[in-house]
Amino acid sequence: MKQLTSQIHAFGKALMMPISVIAAAGIFLGLAAAMQNPAVTGDAFAQMQIPQLIIGFIRKVAGALFANLPVFFAVASAIGLAKAEKPTAAFAAVIGYITMNVGINATLAAKGITAATTTPEALQQAGLDQTTAMMRSAEYIEMLGVFTYNMSVLGGVIAGLVTVALHNRFYTQQLPTAISFFGGRRFVPIVTVVCLPLIGVLLAMIWPTIGNGIAWIGQMIGKSGQYGAFLLGAFERILIPTGLHHILNETVRFTPIGGMAMVDGQTIVGALNIFNTSLTHPGMIPDDTLRTATQFLAQGKIPVMMFGLPAAALAIYHTARPEHKQRVKALVLAGALTSFTTGITEPLEFCFIFVSPVLYLLHAFLTGLSFMLMSMLHLMIGNVQGGIIDLVVFGVLGGAKTHWWWTLALGVIYAPIYYYAFRLVITRMNVETPGRESDDEKPQQVSGDERTQVIISGLGGQANIEDVDCCFTRLRVRVKDMKEVIDQTLMSTGANGVNRVSDNDVQVIYGPQVEQIANQVKMALGVA
Repeated sequence: MKQLTSQIHAFGKALMMPISVIAAAGIFLGLAAAMQNPAVTGDAFAQMQIPQLIIGFIRKVAGALFANLPVFFAVASAIGLAKAEKPTAAFAAVIGYITMNVGINATLAAKGITAATTTPEALQQAGLDQTTAMMRSAEYIEMLGVFTYNMSVLGGVIAGLVTVALHNRFYTQQLPTAISFFGGRRFVPIVTVVCLPLIGVLLAMIWPTIGNGIAWIGQMIGKSGQYGAFLLGAFERILIPTGLHHILNETVRFTPIGGMAMVDGQTIVGALNIFNTSLTHPGMIPDDTLRTATQFLAQGKIPVMMFGLPAAALAIYHTARPEHKQRVKALVLAGALTSFTTGITEPLEFCFIFVSPVLYLLHAFLTGLSFMLMSMLHLMIGNVQGGIIDLVVFGVLGGAKTHWWWTLALGVIYAPIYYYAFRLVITRMNVETPGRESDDEKPQQVSGDERTQVIISGLGGQANIEDVDCCFTRLRVRVKDMKEVIDQTLMSTGANGVNRVSDNDVQVIYGPQVEQIANQVKMALGVA
């Protein structure tokens, strides 16, 4: 069970690679959509040929990224879970994804299902009505030139997970001398080519049942309306300390649970996919469908990230002891600015979620409530972060139909609620937020020059460290003996929290600067 927990965390970390690309590409798409909107830039600019050609080119590049998301997720899954020889795992994952779809294609062909027989016209000639024919046709897609089931990123994840399981088993495989050249890491792509088509055949037989089950769950969440949005917002915050919130988010963003839409005869599944498709295909998705999707995206986060958490940071500063206010000011100001601009919240959240379950659950409830209220007010703001960048690009520049002003109205209400609620709980329950720790527990901050070596020491020394990596905000380390990890030492390096996720996996929360810290630690360990 503990090993499974460790693997789940590694998987969640791996998903950050494609998600970071999607978030950046989404911002470019949003800006491009705004610049091609005459209501934003005026008719004269919209008719200028060269700028519009450039903007169209940007849209095509971003659209190509979104069209091939399953491949990215296959590669990311393999890299994240490979024990060693990660480049080999990534290469094999691409091969695995292609050959898996070839297996699906062969099985469909054996059933007489081809691209020609699944067009809406062909299905209507077979006796289906127009709507049913369109829906049935959308169950299939051509991916990398192979006709297959439309499994979206779930297909990529399946291919990546199976491939990395084969990789971890066979990347050290030794073969007889006569064929030893094909042993070791070269054996991984070979065994992948053998196994993944068979996985494809199996998937082709069971996918209709899986797809119907996912669609049913999606319909249930869709029917729950704003209450489904509340559950997503609240549970995402509750899962923050575990790191599993990424998996919850990706499920809603890229599977039918987050909604379905028809565009050019193809079914687009997942809230984020629907929103991004609306940017690449303006006017092709009805506003009501788009609002159903965006209720699971950035709009529910904006009042919390831009107003609520910065107000909570102010309460933490005001309740700190006078002699510690200067230190706490630097900490919470950095966290508040990060939350306000980018929607990255862990630096602030880890100031209180481990020391006060009351504040933790209050924050989760208010976040869920924000998602629900934004849904009820019919907002239409997408993307994934929830800071001011998303508000401006996808809200203000998106025009009046996004109803972006409601995020500001709710934010004005949320700021005092967060401030006074946090201040009340901190003072009445004597919560040891930063600046309120007992003197014997307050860590002394080390200088930047010493930080790397202190981090290594806090992790039990170089001999205790097996692997070092990072995500958006966390230094993720695999250690041999968790007893050697010293929280106080790590906290003295500027960390916002230390999270022990398994017997061998520890996360140290630093915020957006974590990638630089991770690189410095790797260089000191000689593994950069």
